[in-house]
Amino acid sequence: MAKQAWIFPGQGSQFVGMGKDVAEAYPEASAVFREADAILGVSLSQVCFEGPAEVLTDTINAQPAIYVHSVAVLAVMRSRRPDVAPDFVAGHSLGEYSALYAAGVFSFEDGLRLVRERGRLMKLAGERAPGGMAAVLGLDLDTVAQICERTRAEVGEPIQVANDNCPGQVVISGALPALDRAIALAEEAGARRVVRLAVSIAAHSPLMSVVTDEFAAAVRKTPMHVPRIPVVMNASAQPTTDVREIQDLLVAQLTSPVRWTESVQYMAEAGVDTFVEIGPKDVLTGLVKRINRKLRRQTVGTADQLAAWLES
Repeated sequence: MAKQAWIFPGQGSQFVGMGKDVAEAYPEASAVFREADAILGVSLSQVCFEGPAEVLTDTINAQPAIYVHSVAVLAVMRSRRPDVAPDFVAGHSLGEYSALYAAGVFSFEDGLRLVRERGRLMKLAGERAPGGMAAVLGLDLDTVAQICERTRAEVGEPIQVANDNCPGQVVISGALPALDRAIALAEEAGARRVVRLAVSIAAHSPLMSVVTDEFAAAVRKTPMHVPRIPVVMNASAQPTTDVREIQDLLVAQLTSPVRWTESVQYMAEAGVDTFVEIGPKDVLTGLVKRINRKLRRQTVGTADQLAAWLES
């Protein structure tokens, strides 16, 4: 029997105006944004709906903004189509927290507070241990991993694969001197293109370890429950129902690669033939297409997309 997975985007999918049309069209979504504002004590909804862009893209705001947008859309889906439920959930990096909320691992408020702290600490890590990230297009994962290994040996600074997004799109992350060298080596190896990302942090790299202890403490004090839906985790590309393992994998995710290609492949092999992306933009929808073109894909992030999903 065909199965479906609900997947949730991560940082980089934010845009000014995100969620505004959904909140205006659906009271369930509007209530989520209002609740988020009350919990955080700031008008996150105004930042989402009106910007400015530089405030929204700040890591400390972008992460909760995407989480809240995804939960707002999810609230409408569940309220109006309670008969539809996914067989798996997964999220890309920050999106993993939206997936865990969807699976009932933590409450909206506890998840939001944890996401806000994650954003704060990742921004702090960028100040304590500056680094950068780059997307390498047109080289396979093994080649990029070998480039990182060679760079570490030559430069003596950390650099590693941060995201295995899809075949031919691998993101690397690390110290700036190592990043410069790895980019040069990737170009020499025949990369179609190497794009430096507009970030000042080295997410999913050893440079994040400067905040690991603080983040682990925040994770451990967040009340969590056994997931009602299998959650395929970034750091393992496998589902887990063990709360302690979920906590360990969330902490590991800070310094470990996001194994997105393997995660999608795992779900497809488990019988999933439809992937529904819930949240701003359609980044994951595009990645799923590149991983396996036979998989059905749907994006639910705007009022129009939500209406189409509700009628499907």
